[in-house]
Amino acid sequence: MSTPRIWTIEEANALVPSLSTLVGRQLALAGDIERCWQRLVKIVGRPAVTPDELIALARSGGAEARACERELSEKIVAYESGWRDVEELGVVVKDQRLGLCDFYGRVDGALVWLCWRYGEPAVEHYHALEAGYAARKPLTAAKRRQLLN
Repeated sequence: MSTPRIWTIEEANALVPSLSTLVGRQLALAGDIERCWQRLVKIVGRPAVTPDELIALARSGGAEARACERELSEKIVAYESGWRDVEELGVVVKDQRLGLCDFYGRVDGALVWLCWRYGEPAVEHYHALEAGYAARKPLTAAKRRQLLN
């Protein structure tokens, strides 16, 4: 495994506008996928036990079901690709449903996660690598100065 990039707060915050656009697009696409999925369930006419069963029912169904399944498949491919695009920026996607992304940083000499959630104007929190979102701490002025070094 390669050495992870260690971000400064300025570097992470410089990425927030682009990241916000990309993640916003992903969250919108997730909603499109859910609506398409529900439409496919209605077209097929019965709930499937598993996603694979629903896809199989759609593929063996009429033209409308097959077209809806193709649309759903295309949206899923775009969704997966979109998250890869986010990760290629050097960001670690922690929760796709929330648009939760982390950057490696250092606070008090320790490697931490600089934590950003879709909708936040900037990276304003951090937490220990082994901790999660619930353990976020604010990046106070003193902590921000440490990140500059």
